[in-house]
Parts: sequence; C-alpha cells; structure tokens
Amino acid sequence: MLFSSPEFIYLYLPAVLLGFFWLARWSHRIAATWLTAASLFFYGWWNPAYLGLLMASIFFNYSMGLMLARESTRPPALRRPGLLAIGIAANLLLLAYFKYANFFLDSTNAVIGTAWDIGDIILPLGISFFTFTQIAFLVDAWRGLAKEFNFIHYGLFVTYFPHLIAGPVLHHKEMMPQFGQSETYRLNWENLAVGLTIFAIGLFKKVVLADGVAPYASPVFDAAHEGVALTFLEAWGGVLAYTLQLYFDFSGYSDMAIGASRLFGVRLPLNFNSPYQALNIVDFWRRWHMTLSRFLRDYLYFALGGNRHGKARRYINLLLTMLLGGLWHGAGWTFVVWGGLHGMYLVINHAWTGARQHLGLPSGRGWTRFLAWVTTFLAVVVAWVFFRAASLDAAFSILAAMTGSNGVSVPEVWLDGSHWRISWGLKQAGIQIGGAGRHVPDAWAWLWIGALLLVATRMPNTQRLMNDFRPALDYVAEAGRALGWRFKFNSAWVAMTIFLLIAALTRGEAVSEFLYFQF
Repeated sequence: MLFSSPEFIYLYLPAVLLGFFWLARWSHRIAATWLTAASLFFYGWWNPAYLGLLMASIFFNYSMGLMLARESTRPPALRRPGLLAIGIAANLLLLAYFKYANFFLDSTNAVIGTAWDIGDIILPLGISFFTFTQIAFLVDAWRGLAKEFNFIHYGLFVTYFPHLIAGPVLHHKEMMPQFGQSETYRLNWENLAVGLTIFAIGLFKKVVLADGVAPYASPVFDAAHEGVALTFLEAWGGVLAYTLQLYFDFSGYSDMAIGASRLFGVRLPLNFNSPYQALNIVDFWRRWHMTLSRFLRDYLYFALGGNRHGKARRYINLLLTMLLGGLWHGAGWTFVVWGGLHGMYLVINHAWTGARQHLGLPSGRGWTRFLAWVTTFLAVVVAWVFFRAASLDAAFSILAAMTGSNGVSVPEVWLDGSHWRISWGLKQAGIQIGGAGRHVPDAWAWLWIGALLLVATRMPNTQRLMNDFRPALDYVAEAGRALGWRFKFNSAWVAMTIFLLIAALTRGEAVSEFLYFQF
C-alpha cells in the first residue's frame, strides 16, 4: 500500500486514526495493539507471505534483547559476547540471503566461470530498515542503553507503518517512550492540522514534482542500457531530471511519513534537510537520509575505530563505511561504486578541511561559497549516475556523453526565428545544429528542471515552513526573523493545504512506487 494511493488516503489512514483514538479512550494498551495490528496489515497488503518473516524477526530480536540486557548487568569478565554476535549475525544472514545472495552468486559465477543458480528471490519490502533498526536495539541492549522492554511498544516501534517500508531508520530510545506517554493517546487538533499539512506537502512533492519530472529521466537511462550513444543534451537532461526526481521523491516520502505519524501524536526524527543546499559532502550527508547516516556513523564507523587511530585509519574507515552504505542501497556493483565515490569525496573533504585549518585559510565567502556549492552538487550528480544506471557500462556511457565525447548538438527547432549569427556562433564553437537525439528535453522540460532546481536549492523546506510547531523529533526551531510564509492557523494555509491535496489527488495518472521502496 502506497502513501499516495487512494486505498491509503481514503480508507486505511482514516480508519486507523479513528480506531486508535476511539480505543485510546478505554485503554492505551489496546490502542497501541490496534496500531501494531494495523501496521502489520499495512505491510501484509504488499505480500501476506512475508508477514511471518517480519513477526519472526520481531520475536527473535525482542528475545535476544532481553538476554543481552541481562548480560549488560553482569561484570564485564562474565559477559558472553557470543550472544551479541549471534543476534547480529542472524539479522545480517537474513538480509544477506534475501538481498545479496543472487548478487554474490552472479559475481562468483562471473569470476570462476560457473553457472550456479538458486532461482529468483523476492526482496521483502523494508527488510533493510527493520533489520538495521533491530540491530541497533541489540547493540544498545548489550551496552545497557535499552531501558524499556514492553513487547507491544517494541512491536509497534519495529512495525510502525509510517516508517516501515522506506524509513526513517528509527531508534528505540526515540520511539518507545512516545508510545508510553499519555499525551500520545489524546486527540490533539494541532497535531491533526500540522500532520495533514506536512502530509499534503509531501504528497504534492511526490505526485506532482517527482512523478512530473520522471518521464525525462527513465528514457535516457534505458537508452544507455540498450547501448544507444547519447548526445550531450540528452545525457545532462536525463541525469538532472533523475537528480531532481530522486530528491522530490525521497523528500516527499519523508514528509508524508512525518505528517502521517504526527496525526497520531508521534514525532519521527528528521530524515531529509535540503541536501542540495550543502556546501560540501560532509554537510550533504548530514542532510540526506539523515537517520541512515546516523546509524552508519554510530554502529559501523565508530565500531571500526572512527578517527581514534590517526588520519590514515580514519580515511580507511570512511571508505569502508561508505562502501557498505552503498551496498546497503542495492545489490549491484553500481551501488558499490556509488558508495566508493562518496567515500572518496568524504576523504577529500576531510583532507581539505584539515589542510585549510593548518594553513590558516579563511572559510569560504561570496563566490567561494558558490564554487563550493557547484563542486558539491556536481560531485553528487556524477555519483547519481551510478546509483541509477542499470550497469557500469551504461553509467560510463552516460558520463562520457556528459563530457561531450559524442558531440554537442542542439535541436534545429530551438533556433527557429533566431538571428543567423546565433547559428553561426554555435557552429564556430563546434556545436552541431540538428541531430540532438531522440531524448532531448524540450524547452518546457528544461524550464521545469530549472524551476525544480531552484526550489531544491533556494526555497525553504517543509520543516522551516512548519518551524513554529516542532515538525520533527530532533528539529531545532530557528530563532530570529520569521518567514512570512511559515505555517499558521489561518484561512490562507487552509486554502494552500486543500490546493496541494487537490493538485495531487486529481493528477489522474497511475500511482507510482517511491524510489526508496527498492532498498
């Protein structure tokens, strides 16, 4: 079931919301059980066969958490570290089988020339998210940091439908206390208004903006996979379209998850914070998929040693963390390269920062800041080519076209009615008139891409618009001069919310999946 589907918007969400607050009048425990059952129904809507897998994972990790919590109270010399190893290994083996078995088998076959085959394996939705969530719980139970072991709250923490399919990656200490608070079970009209507005903004981003620019991206990447030699404008048009599609798709999902959860009085952690406004790669990863970045930092990078053993070891740890982060996103060498690129970006970023501080160079201002933004954005765009491409060959083909290796040409129709000197000047610059390819976005498409780029890089994001109402669990409200368009309880914002909902719900096209569902 998709957040943007009629079944979810018109049936599921209202029914679950009404049932939750009606039952909460009689018993908080029953209301939490209702929300857990509704979340399991939400997950089973996709494929009921995998409900057993999800529930088995919950029972196993809850039981392991209890044992590990007891171990944490014993003297260090008497603890059994093998218990933690068993718990983590069981989760990783489950993830490895469903997500990576065929990838590793295909890679092995390619290297040693065998033809082993285990058949197609259907990837359970959200397995990466509920696996990582529970691994963090096990580690914290071993460390003595997990304090609450209410089974209903734990089951709700894992299955809670706003995050279950595509994140954010939740932490038990953020969520389980909220399920125990009396305020959560009282209907709050402010939560309803704020949640519905955030949900409407996210729905508009997904259905109108992301899905609107998607048709300019897919044909280009499909053509590259088929071996078509793309032109300069085709390659750049397709890559920029995907860069913006992914941005608004993930941003829209994150908003809809936060908004839907807020209706129930539960705040989710922030997972998306205008990453295309970042001035360096470190800042980008503080803004993009923030909860995954936090998990990789706290449970992988620090576990590898972090920056405690010198610069060389720090850089190796960064590379390993990002390589594994890339592999988390998908079982393919394109994702490994994507993760490796971001690992290299982070190493270069940290090395430059250290060199700048050592030399006493001032931080960037004015044009320097603009150049930092351009460099960061282009680095991210180049990496997205590998993230989206179906193969390494297709990715390199697109990158080659982006450098102009297949020539630069513009459609002849673009110059209709223009002065002859413009055509002459283009030809002198080596730019061909005509023969620009079948997938060159038209003038309206380029205008659409440019407008979306301005929105992503210059406009205030959803949490800034909702600044006065603490839109996310870890959002720090901005002080100082208030924006004129910040959310308020007035007729203008009611009209805006209704407009966004109508624009999204009347688009009239097939409902498309969120891109992060595949991870």
